[in-house]
Amino acid sequence: MFGSDPEYQMSDEEFRLIRDLVYNHCGMFFAPDAKYLLEKRLSSRLAFHNLASYKDYYLLLKYDIRKDQEMSDLMDVLTTNETYFFREAFQLKAFTDEIIPEIVEAKLKKGDRSLRIWSAGCSTGEEPYTIAMLLLENSMLKGWRIEIIGTDISHRVLQQARKGVYGKSSFRATDAAYVGRYFEEQEGGSYRLSDNLRELVTISQLNLFDQNRLALLGRMDIIFCRNVIIYFDQLAKKKVVETFCQSLYPGGFLLLGHSESLMNITTLFTLRHLKNDMVYQKPLTAGGGL
Repeated sequence: MFGSDPEYQMSDEEFRLIRDLVYNHCGMFFAPDAKYLLEKRLSSRLAFHNLASYKDYYLLLKYDIRKDQEMSDLMDVLTTNETYFFREAFQLKAFTDEIIPEIVEAKLKKGDRSLRIWSAGCSTGEEPYTIAMLLLENSMLKGWRIEIIGTDISHRVLQQARKGVYGKSSFRATDAAYVGRYFEEQEGGSYRLSDNLRELVTISQLNLFDQNRLALLGRMDIIFCRNVIIYFDQLAKKKVVETFCQSLYPGGFLLLGHSESLMNITTLFTLRHLKNDMVYQKPLTAGGGL
Protein backbone atom coordinates (compact mmCIF):
# COMPACT_ATOMS: atom_id res chain seq x y z
CA MET A 1 0.00 0.00 0.00
CA PHE A 2 2.68 2.51 0.99
CA GLY A 3 4.48 4.18 -1.84
CA SER A 4 1.41 4.09 -4.11
CA ASP A 5 -1.62 6.38 -4.33
CA PRO A 6 -4.32 5.62 -1.74
CA GLU A 7 -7.30 3.65 -2.99
CA TYR A 8 -9.69 6.12 -1.34
CA GLN A 9 -9.61 9.91 -1.71
CA MET A 10 -10.10 12.05 1.40
CA SER A 11 -11.85 15.40 1.05
CA ASP A 12 -10.74 18.41 3.07
CA GLU A 13 -13.91 18.15 5.16
CA GLU A 14 -13.33 14.43 5.86
CA PHE A 15 -9.75 15.22 6.86
CA ARG A 16 -10.91 17.90 9.29
CA LEU A 17 -13.54 15.65 10.87
CA ILE A 18 -11.21 12.70 11.42
CA ARG A 19 -8.25 14.85 12.41
CA ASP A 20 -10.29 16.62 15.11
CA LEU A 21 -11.74 13.33 16.36
CA VAL A 22 -8.26 11.83 16.76
CA TYR A 23 -6.96 15.00 18.41
CA ASN A 24 -9.76 15.10 20.95
CA HIS A 25 -9.23 11.42 21.72
CA CYS A 26 -5.48 11.36 22.29
CA GLY A 27 -3.87 14.71 21.43
CA MET A 28 -2.17 13.44 18.28
CA PHE A 29 -2.19 16.34 15.83
CA PHE A 30 -2.14 16.26 12.03
CA ALA A 31 -1.39 19.54 10.27
CA PRO A 32 -3.10 20.22 6.91
CA ASP A 33 -0.03 19.07 5.00
CA ALA A 34 -0.38 15.64 6.68
CA LYS A 35 -3.67 14.91 4.92
CA TYR A 36 -2.02 12.52 2.47
CA LEU A 37 -0.35 10.63 5.33
CA LEU A 38 -3.67 10.22 7.14
CA GLU A 39 -5.34 9.18 3.88
CA LYS A 40 -2.76 6.46 3.27
CA ARG A 41 -2.73 5.07 6.78
CA LEU A 42 -6.50 4.90 7.11
CA SER A 43 -7.27 3.40 3.72
CA SER A 44 -6.73 -0.12 5.07
CA ARG A 45 -9.42 0.49 7.71
CA LEU A 46 -11.94 1.52 5.02
CA ALA A 47 -11.14 -1.63 3.09
CA PHE A 48 -11.45 -3.77 6.24
CA HIS A 49 -14.95 -2.43 6.96
CA ASN A 50 -15.93 -2.34 3.28
CA LEU A 51 -16.74 1.37 3.50
CA ALA A 52 -17.12 3.67 0.51
CA SER A 53 -15.70 6.89 1.95
CA TYR A 54 -13.81 8.50 4.83
CA LYS A 55 -17.09 10.14 5.86
CA ASP A 56 -18.51 6.66 6.44
CA TYR A 57 -15.43 5.82 8.46
CA TYR A 58 -15.83 8.97 10.55
CA LEU A 59 -19.45 8.02 11.29
CA LEU A 60 -18.29 4.56 12.36
CA LEU A 61 -15.73 6.07 14.75
CA LYS A 62 -18.27 8.52 16.09
CA TYR A 63 -21.48 6.54 16.45
CA ASP A 64 -21.13 2.83 15.67
CA ILE A 65 -21.40 0.20 18.39
CA ARG A 66 -17.87 -0.84 17.38
CA LYS A 67 -16.46 2.68 17.82
CA ASP A 68 -14.26 1.94 20.87
CA GLN A 69 -12.62 -1.08 19.28
CA GLU A 70 -12.15 0.77 16.01
CA MET A 71 -10.54 3.75 17.75
CA SER A 72 -8.12 1.31 19.35
CA ASP A 73 -7.35 -0.24 15.96
CA LEU A 74 -6.95 3.25 14.51
CA MET A 75 -4.32 4.06 17.15
CA ASP A 76 -2.41 0.95 16.07
CA VAL A 77 -2.37 2.25 12.49
CA LEU A 78 -1.39 5.82 13.34
CA THR A 79 1.37 5.27 15.87
CA THR A 80 4.93 4.42 14.94
CA ASN A 81 6.92 2.32 17.34
CA GLU A 82 10.62 2.51 16.60
CA THR A 83 12.49 1.55 19.77
CA TYR A 84 15.22 -0.72 21.12
CA PHE A 85 16.93 -1.65 24.38
CA PHE A 86 19.31 0.91 25.95
CA ARG A 87 18.17 3.72 23.65
CA GLU A 88 19.82 7.12 24.37
CA ALA A 89 22.63 5.75 26.50
CA PHE A 90 23.81 9.14 27.81
CA GLN A 91 20.43 9.73 29.41
CA LEU A 92 20.38 6.24 30.92
CA LYS A 93 23.83 6.94 32.42
CA ALA A 94 22.41 10.08 34.05
CA PHE A 95 19.55 7.91 35.32
CA THR A 96 21.80 5.26 36.93
CA ASP A 97 24.78 7.40 38.05
CA GLU A 98 23.07 10.61 39.15
CA ILE A 99 19.27 10.44 39.44
CA ILE A 100 18.94 7.10 41.23
CA PRO A 101 21.64 7.91 43.86
CA GLU A 102 19.93 11.27 44.54
CA ILE A 103 16.54 9.63 44.98
CA VAL A 104 17.97 6.84 47.14
CA GLU A 105 19.66 9.33 49.46
CA ALA A 106 16.49 11.41 49.82
CA LYS A 107 14.28 8.41 50.44
CA LEU A 108 16.57 6.71 52.95
CA LYS A 109 16.43 9.84 55.10
CA LYS A 110 12.67 9.25 55.33
CA GLY A 111 12.97 5.49 55.84
CA ASP A 112 11.34 4.84 52.48
CA ARG A 113 12.70 1.97 50.38
CA SER A 114 10.25 2.08 47.49
CA LEU A 115 10.74 3.27 43.92
CA ARG A 116 8.04 3.82 41.29
CA ILE A 117 8.89 4.54 37.65
CA TRP A 118 6.50 5.12 34.72
CA SER A 119 7.52 4.49 31.13
CA ALA A 120 4.84 6.45 29.23
CA GLY A 121 4.52 5.49 25.57
CA CYS A 122 6.53 2.32 26.14
CA SER A 123 5.72 0.80 22.74
CA THR A 124 6.88 -2.84 22.57
CA GLY A 125 8.47 -2.73 26.02
CA GLU A 126 12.17 -2.24 25.40
CA GLU A 127 12.30 0.92 27.55
CA PRO A 128 10.69 -0.40 30.78
CA TYR A 129 12.67 -3.65 30.52
CA THR A 130 15.89 -1.63 30.02
CA ILE A 131 15.05 0.31 33.19
CA ALA A 132 14.44 -2.98 35.01
CA MET A 133 17.84 -4.35 33.94
CA LEU A 134 19.62 -1.22 35.13
CA LEU A 135 17.89 -1.32 38.50
CA LEU A 136 18.62 -5.02 39.01
CA GLU A 137 22.30 -4.23 38.45
CA ASN A 138 22.27 -1.47 41.09
CA SER A 139 23.43 -2.72 44.52
CA MET A 140 22.03 0.40 46.23
CA LEU A 141 18.52 -0.86 45.54
CA LYS A 142 18.92 -4.32 47.09
CA GLY A 143 15.89 -4.99 49.25
CA TRP A 144 13.90 -2.09 47.77
CA ARG A 145 10.32 -2.42 46.55
CA ILE A 146 10.55 -1.48 42.86
CA GLU A 147 7.62 -0.96 40.51
CA ILE A 148 7.99 -0.13 36.82
CA ILE A 149 4.82 0.62 34.85
CA GLY A 150 4.92 0.63 31.06
CA THR A 151 1.93 2.14 29.23
CA ASP A 152 0.99 2.81 25.62
CA ILE A 153 -2.18 3.69 23.72
CA SER A 154 -1.69 0.88 21.17
CA HIS A 155 -2.98 -2.57 22.10
CA ARG A 156 -0.93 -4.13 19.31
CA VAL A 157 2.47 -3.08 20.67
CA LEU A 158 1.47 -3.91 24.23
CA GLN A 159 0.72 -7.48 23.21
CA GLN A 160 4.34 -7.76 22.08
CA ALA A 161 5.56 -6.10 25.29
CA ARG A 162 3.66 -8.64 27.39
CA LYS A 163 4.93 -11.51 25.25
CA GLY A 164 8.51 -10.40 25.94
CA VAL A 165 10.13 -11.98 22.89
CA TYR A 166 12.47 -9.81 20.78
CA GLY A 167 14.45 -10.05 17.57
CA LYS A 168 18.06 -9.00 17.07
CA SER A 169 17.14 -5.47 15.95
CA SER A 170 15.97 -4.69 19.49
CA PHE A 171 19.49 -5.40 20.79
CA ARG A 172 21.44 -3.04 18.50
CA ALA A 173 22.70 -1.03 21.51
CA THR A 174 22.77 -3.81 24.11
CA ASP A 175 25.92 -5.14 25.73
CA ALA A 176 26.17 -8.92 25.27
CA ALA A 177 26.50 -9.38 29.03
CA TYR A 178 22.93 -8.07 29.53
CA VAL A 179 21.59 -10.41 26.88
CA GLY A 180 23.29 -13.35 28.60
CA ARG A 181 21.95 -12.46 32.05
CA TYR A 182 18.38 -11.45 31.26
CA PHE A 183 17.32 -13.28 28.07
CA GLU A 184 16.98 -16.85 26.88
CA GLU A 185 17.64 -17.54 23.21
CA GLN A 186 14.76 -19.17 21.36
CA GLU A 187 14.63 -21.27 18.21
CA GLY A 188 14.79 -19.01 15.17
CA GLY A 189 17.15 -16.48 16.77
CA SER A 190 14.71 -14.54 18.98
CA TYR A 191 15.21 -13.91 22.71
CA ARG A 192 12.75 -14.29 25.61
CA LEU A 193 12.82 -12.15 28.77
CA SER A 194 13.88 -13.73 32.05
CA ASP A 195 11.21 -14.07 34.73
CA ASN A 196 12.96 -11.77 37.24
CA LEU A 197 12.98 -9.00 34.66
CA ARG A 198 9.34 -9.54 33.76
CA GLU A 199 8.27 -9.49 37.42
CA LEU A 200 9.44 -5.90 37.90
CA VAL A 201 7.37 -4.50 35.03
CA THR A 202 3.61 -4.06 34.67
CA ILE A 203 2.35 -3.42 31.15
CA SER A 204 -0.96 -1.58 30.69
CA GLN A 205 -2.94 0.21 27.99
CA LEU A 206 -3.34 3.91 28.71
CA ASN A 207 -4.37 7.02 26.81
CA LEU A 208 -2.42 9.99 28.19
CA PHE A 209 -5.61 12.05 27.74
CA ASP A 210 -7.70 9.73 29.95
CA GLN A 211 -7.65 11.65 33.22
CA ASN A 212 -9.71 9.08 35.13
CA ARG A 213 -7.30 6.22 34.40
CA LEU A 214 -4.25 8.41 34.88
CA ALA A 215 -5.42 9.18 38.40
CA LEU A 216 -5.29 5.46 39.21
CA LEU A 217 -1.56 5.23 38.51
CA GLY A 218 -0.59 7.01 41.73
CA ARG A 219 2.54 9.06 42.38
CA MET A 220 5.87 8.36 40.62
CA ASP A 221 9.51 9.05 41.39
CA ILE A 222 10.54 9.16 37.72
CA ILE A 223 8.62 9.40 34.45
CA PHE A 224 10.20 8.43 31.14
CA CYS A 225 8.27 9.84 28.17
CA ARG A 226 10.69 9.82 25.28
CA ASN A 227 9.74 10.67 21.69
CA VAL A 228 6.01 10.76 22.45
CA ILE A 229 4.97 14.40 22.82
CA ILE A 230 6.51 15.18 19.42
CA TYR A 231 3.16 14.00 17.99
CA PHE A 232 1.21 16.65 19.96
CA ASP A 233 0.59 20.33 19.31
CA GLN A 234 1.52 22.91 21.95
CA LEU A 235 -1.83 22.75 23.75
CA ALA A 236 -1.80 18.96 23.97
CA LYS A 237 1.85 18.95 25.11
CA LYS A 238 0.98 21.38 27.89
CA LYS A 239 -1.94 19.24 29.03
CA VAL A 240 0.10 16.01 29.11
CA VAL A 241 3.14 17.57 30.79
CA GLU A 242 0.94 19.12 33.48
CA THR A 243 -0.48 15.66 34.08
CA PHE A 244 3.07 14.33 34.47
CA CYS A 245 3.77 17.05 37.03
CA GLN A 246 0.71 16.03 39.03
CA SER A 247 1.81 12.38 38.87
CA LEU A 248 5.33 13.02 40.22
CA TYR A 249 6.35 13.38 43.82
CA PRO A 250 7.92 16.78 44.54
CA GLY A 251 11.56 16.40 43.49
CA GLY A 252 10.63 13.70 40.94
CA PHE A 253 12.23 13.59 37.50
CA LEU A 254 10.79 13.78 33.96
CA LEU A 255 12.99 12.34 31.19
CA LEU A 256 12.03 13.34 27.64
CA GLY A 257 13.57 12.39 24.29
CA HIS A 258 16.76 14.14 23.18
CA SER A 259 14.87 16.29 20.64
CA GLU A 260 12.08 17.28 23.03
CA SER A 261 11.93 20.39 25.22
CA LEU A 262 9.49 22.10 27.57
CA MET A 263 10.50 25.54 26.31
CA ASN A 264 7.37 27.64 25.67
CA ILE A 265 5.20 24.82 27.08
CA THR A 266 5.37 25.05 30.88
CA THR A 267 7.44 26.43 33.75
CA LEU A 268 6.30 23.73 36.15
CA PHE A 269 9.66 21.93 35.91
CA THR A 270 13.25 22.95 36.60
CA LEU A 271 15.86 22.06 33.98
CA ARG A 272 18.72 20.25 35.74
CA HIS A 273 22.15 20.20 34.10
CA LEU A 274 23.57 16.86 35.25
CA LYS A 275 27.02 15.58 34.24
CA ASN A 276 25.62 13.18 31.66
CA ASP A 277 22.44 14.89 30.45
CA MET A 278 19.91 17.63 31.02
CA VAL A 279 16.68 16.47 32.66
CA TYR A 280 13.53 18.04 34.08
CA GLN A 281 12.70 17.95 37.77
CA LYS A 282 9.56 18.85 39.66
CA PRO A 283 10.59 21.42 42.30
CA LEU A 284 10.50 20.51 45.97
CA THR A 285 7.71 22.18 47.93
CA ALA A 286 7.14 23.08 51.55
CA GLY A 287 5.29 19.82 51.87
CA GLY A 288 8.45 17.76 51.38
CA GLY A 289 9.66 15.69 48.47
CA LEU A 290 10.95 12.24 47.68
